[in-house]
Parts: sequence; C-alpha cells; structure tokens
Amino acid sequence: MNECYYDKRMDFFYNKTKTDTADEWTGPQLIVVLCFGTFFCLFIFISNSLVIAAVVKNKRFHFPFYYLLANLAAADFFAGIAYVFLMFNTGPVSKTLTVNRWFLRQGLLDTSLTASLVNLLVIAVERHMSIMRMKIHSNLTKKRVTFLIISIWAIAIFMGAVPTLGWNCLCDITVCSSLAPIYSRSYLVFWSVLNLVVFFIMVVVYIRIYMYVQRKTNVLSSHTSGSISRRRTPVKLMKTVMTVLGAFVVCWTPGLVVLLLDGLNCTDCGIQNVKRWFLLLALLNSVMNPVIYSYKDDEMWGTMKRMICCSSEDKSQERRSSRIPSTVLCRSTDTSGHYIEDGIIQGTICGKGDLGDKGNS
Repeated sequence: MNECYYDKRMDFFYNKTKTDTADEWTGPQLIVVLCFGTFFCLFIFISNSLVIAAVVKNKRFHFPFYYLLANLAAADFFAGIAYVFLMFNTGPVSKTLTVNRWFLRQGLLDTSLTASLVNLLVIAVERHMSIMRMKIHSNLTKKRVTFLIISIWAIAIFMGAVPTLGWNCLCDITVCSSLAPIYSRSYLVFWSVLNLVVFFIMVVVYIRIYMYVQRKTNVLSSHTSGSISRRRTPVKLMKTVMTVLGAFVVCWTPGLVVLLLDGLNCTDCGIQNVKRWFLLLALLNSVMNPVIYSYKDDEMWGTMKRMICCSSEDKSQERRSSRIPSTVLCRSTDTSGHYIEDGIIQGTICGKGDLGDKGNS
C-alpha cells in the first residue's frame, strides 16, 4: 500500500519533483513583481465593480445577456482575489506552505477560470437560442438567470475542489506533475483537454451566430430605410462578445497547453521557463474584459463614466432621458440589449416600419 504524505510541507514535494520555486525572486525583483501585480489587481477590482454596478443601475441592461455579462465581471473580480492570494504565496514562500494552503491557492485559480469559462458557454447558448429561433427576447426569466448564475458558481467551486477531494498524488508521488507538485499528471491532462475542447466548441458556436447575424442583417438592409449604423447594430453586439471570447482564448490557451505538456510528462519542453509569463497573460485577461465592455459599448461606458463623475447634472440628465419614449431612446443608443435583439428580427425598430404598430411599443 502506498504511503500518503498529507502532513508534509510543500518543500518535500518540490524537491521530489525537482520543481523550480524561483528562490532568486528576492529583493528589487520581488518588489517590482508585487507592485505590478498589485496595480493590475486593483484595476481588476475597480473596473469589474463598475461593470457590475452599471448593469444594476442602468435599466437598459436589465436583460439576460447583461446579467450574464455582469456575472462574467464577477468571475474576473474573483480572479483578482485569486491573484492577490497567489502573489503572497508564491516564489520562495511556496516551499513553506502546507498542503491545504497550496490546495487553496490553486483551487482559487481553477475556480476563477471555470467560472469565466462556464459563464461564456452559457452566454453562447443564450445568444444561440435567442437569435437562431428568431425571438425578440430570450426566454430566460430573472429566476432562470439567477439559477444559471448559481449553477455556474457551483460548478466552478466543484471543479476547483476536485484535486482536494482526492484526484491528487499525495499517496503516489511518482505521478506528481512538475508545475503542480501535488496534482497528478492525469488530472492535468483531463483539466487542460476539457477546457481546450470547451474553447473550441464556443468558438464554433459564436462563429455560427456571427455569420447568421451578418447574413440576416444584409438581407434586411435592403428592406429598411434606417441608417447604416442601426443596421449594423446586431453585428456590433456579436463583435463585442466575440472579442471577449477571443481575448479569453488567447490569454488562457498557452497556459492550458503548458499544463497539458506537463501532464504528458514532457521533460524537454522547457515549461518551467514560460509558466510565469503565461500566468501573467491569464491575469491580463481579467484586466482586458472591462476595457472591452466600455470600448465596444457606448452605453456601458456612459453609465460607468456617470458613476465615476457622480455629478448632479449627469443624474438629472439621466432622469430626463428615462422619460423619453422608447422610440427616441432607440435612436440615441444603438447598443442597448433591447434594440439589439429587436434589430435582428425586425431590421428597423426605429425606422418607419417599427413592428408594424408603434402604438404597441
């Protein structure tokens, strides 16, 4: 029967797997790393908090798509917490950690990745159901969205806890990986392959949706008197979503490939030399997402800017705009979730042929 090493500190496993824990990360180099890491994490906390607050405050964002977008921002916020915990428990400190503390460090990172990934997958399904079935609004009610968000976090927490629940190498150190000294290589293969397959599925789904929306917009454009910008609004939404997905795939794929190579026991791949850079790339994804939201969506940026400025003039202007009829609001904002969905079906919601009857709008 194999001996288990639950009571050992991490230096035992690092020495067994000959893992580099970067003992040279001391002095000025460590200070620079901590300063940059702290700056990025603060930006993650503030920017993603603004995205969540914008969705809550602005009634134009009270649609399933934006609720899920806010949950994605919450996943990025959680990632910031995971990175803060990692910063103060890495390098030379890694060898002094207990097994449970090391599991917590990695579990936070795995949970944040899974939360973002599953959330993007749910957004893909929601967009596909809404657009492909030619529905103006998604069938998702607030209760269903709430259930989905709770399910996303339940799955994320479970996946982050899988190694702690038993899929590790504490009782068989011969199968330990080098990047994660108490994770078994079989788990790393499972984890990386699962995530890469989900990446591929989401990319295919979003490409299909984008091609459909673009084709539908081109067909409807010949039957509408609306402006070119309004005709392109559905395409703008899909470009925003695909930009978020693209950034996620680009930032996380290199790290997952490295984990896969480690799981396959590739000793000549030089994975120890690139692991820190790929971890930094993953951190940048949580920084990029709020920037993408605000850059691609004028309404989102405007709401965030008003919250930052907190001027009475902006507040009074928002109250006045809320009393403007919906047809006028639609002309002023091309990026609201209501217009985007309607635009796919009707072609022109603000033109002369609005739903055939403006009196019902």
